[in-house]
Amino acid sequence: MLSYILQHLSVKIVAKNNLVICMLKRVATNHFTFSVKMNTTMSSTPNDSLIAQLRAIPFFADLSDALLQTLARNAIWHEYAAGEIVVLEGESTPHLYLLQSGWIKVVKYSLDGREQILRFLEPGETFNEMGVFANRPNPATAIALEAAGVWFIRKETVQRLLHEQPDFASLIISQLADRLLYLVSLVSDLSLLPVTGRLAHLLLTSATDDVLHRPRWYTQAELAARLGTVPDVVQRALRQLEQDGLIETERKQIRILDRAALEIVAQQQ
Repeated sequence: MLSYILQHLSVKIVAKNNLVICMLKRVATNHFTFSVKMNTTMSSTPNDSLIAQLRAIPFFADLSDALLQTLARNAIWHEYAAGEIVVLEGESTPHLYLLQSGWIKVVKYSLDGREQILRFLEPGETFNEMGVFANRPNPATAIALEAAGVWFIRKETVQRLLHEQPDFASLIISQLADRLLYLVSLVSDLSLLPVTGRLAHLLLTSATDDVLHRPRWYTQAELAARLGTVPDVVQRALRQLEQDGLIETERKQIRILDRAALEIVAQQQ
């Protein structure tokens, strides 16, 4: 057993040093140290910005002002530095997370160090529904891509809404169904489409007004991990789409020039 544990840890060290360091810290201290800032006591006057964000989330859109104020009053604020782990796969974290600022990636790691990005989270999105509604450990790891601010909404507060608001459960089921459909689409892309098709589909679904903006963290390596491949292959796929006149790549953005043709590429298996 000891040899297996040591082998497992050595693989993880080779695979992802910063992830292993955080795991070892937890073994030593029995808890995570969340750096930068932590405020566990909210003011008696709820944050107006937080209330507005809560109302923009489908989960909470139809709640009364009084209930939204209760949610905001019981929220906990955390800040994370770029590269810091927000949620660790296998851990149980009894909070619903609301990302207020920054970007976060949700990832799975293989024992040989390969990284598969499941989602990029942007401000206004929630995550860790599994820990709140299903009482299950986190199925993936969430890592800050840049400085990020996150609100923790207590599990007990959210679950109380399940009993007090009959329509709330229906909203949750609908949102979780959307997440399931997204994951089905992701599995389909990874298993059935070539890399160029996956890239075309990602551009079509992620671009705003036919432009995919690329923050500083959105490197070729991150794009490759999202597409389930390696940077060299992504570079060749980008070059091919650009040579065909379908896209135009710049340092901070990718512009779609021929959406109809790109849609055809995205459907080719």
